Amino acid sequence: MSELRGACIIGQSGGPTAVINASAQGVIQTALKADCITQVLGAAHGIKGVLEDKLYDMSKEDPAELDIMKYTPSSALGSCRYKLADPDKDDTDYKRILEIFKKHNVRYFFYNGGNDSMDTCNKISKYMQKVGYECRVMGLPKTIDNYLFGNDL
Repeated sequence: MSELRGACIIGQSGGPTAVINASAQGVIQTALKADCITQVLGAAHGIKGVLEDKLYDMSKEDPAELDIMKYTPSSALGSCRYKLADPDKDDTDYKRILEIFKKHNVRYFFYNGGNDSMDTCNKISKYMQKVGYECRVMGLPKTIDNYLFGNDL
């Protein structure tokens, strides 16, 4: 697998938990230091923020504020419960996601949530492969209860 160079988006989804911000904080701070990531964007209210192009430039955030995210409950970026349709039945959202990814040269997408969020990652990953857009899509489990299907935490 070759290294990609481009922006990343991180979004949060589902119910806010005590650990959802800790996961996001780790990704944001690591991405800000990564040579292959040119910009770190936070999606306002999860996938809805991507669809609406409502993205925060995380490099403009106060590093001290990012540090305390790991101790802060709720969803710092805002969450949503939005289920993407089956792309074979309705690919409208996927076309829009691709448009936003191309606009910002997004090559890394991190989605922080539970089972539905992991389903969103799977659907987006498969769609990007289908259309030939190189993008690494990664699900970040927000749970400490080890209940996500297919994950061994």
